[in-house]
Amino acid sequence: MKKKVCKECKIFVDGNECPICKKNQFSTNWQGRIHVLDANKSEIAKKIGIEVKGEYAIKVR
Repeated sequence: MKKKVCKECKIFVDGNECPICKKNQFSTNWQGRIHVLDANKSEIAKKIGIEVKGEYAIKVR
């Protein structure tokens, strides 16, 4: 079973509410993953606008 991803933040979510934006619009149609361990030190996180550590999808439909 594919994990669900918040359509707004692109973070992987286990519950019924996104921990970042507090919305409940999810998708199971995503491609690629990125793991951000320290958003403040990561150049990639800065370029794509990630401010919170976690696992993110690269593309969400």
